[in-house]
Amino acid sequence: MDLRAALAAHRLVAIVRGADADAALRTVLTLAEEGVDLIEVSLTGADALGVIERARKALGPGRPLGAGTVLTADDARAAHRAGADFAVTPGLGEGVPAARDLGMPVLAGVMTPTDILTARTLGADALKIFPAAQAGGPAYVKALRGPFPDAPLVPVGGVDEAAARAHLAAGATAVGVGSPLVGDAADGGSLDALRDRARAFRAAVREARP
Repeated sequence: MDLRAALAAHRLVAIVRGADADAALRTVLTLAEEGVDLIEVSLTGADALGVIERARKALGPGRPLGAGTVLTADDARAAHRAGADFAVTPGLGEGVPAARDLGMPVLAGVMTPTDILTARTLGADALKIFPAAQAGGPAYVKALRGPFPDAPLVPVGGVDEAAARAHLAAGATAVGVGSPLVGDAADGGSLDALRDRARAFRAAVREARP
C-alpha cells in the first residue's frame, strides 16, 4: 500500500488498544463501518495478533490494517503473518527496517529533527510525532515544517477533535487518535458512542484547513 498517499487522503488513523480482544475486534469493525479507513491495532492490547488476524479476515485483503507499537523485528514479522499491511512504531528501533524488509510501509515514531533524519535513512514512509502534546502541539508541527516542508507528519498523543483541527491546520498530513476516539469501546464499552465519536472525528478532519 502507499501509506503516504493514504494518510494524505484520509487524514485520520484510529489507534485501537484494548483489554478485551473481542471488544477490540468489534471496535475495529465498527470504525471501518463508519468510514475510518486507517486503523492500527496496538500490539500491547490483549491478544493483539489474534485481533489483527480476525480483523483481516473480516475486512478482506483490500482494507488497510496496521499493527502499532512495533518494537522489534519479531514484532514486525508476527504482525505481518497476522495480516497487518503497515507498521507503526513509537520510536526508531529494529522494527522499522524489519517491517520495511517485509514490504510493510512504516509510520515511525520521532520527536526531534535528528529523529526525522534518522527515520528517513531507515526508510520510514511517514513520521509519527510522539508524544505530540508533550512535544509542543500544533506549534511544534508548524516549526518542523520549516526544515522539513514535505515530510508527512502525523501527530499522535493527546489529540482530541480541537487538537486534530489545529494540527492539520499547522501542516500535519494526518493525525493519530487513540482514547479520544476509541474511548472504552475496546474494553467493552458502547459501540453506539464509538460511532458518534467516529463521525465527529471524521467531520473534524474533513473540515480542517489543509
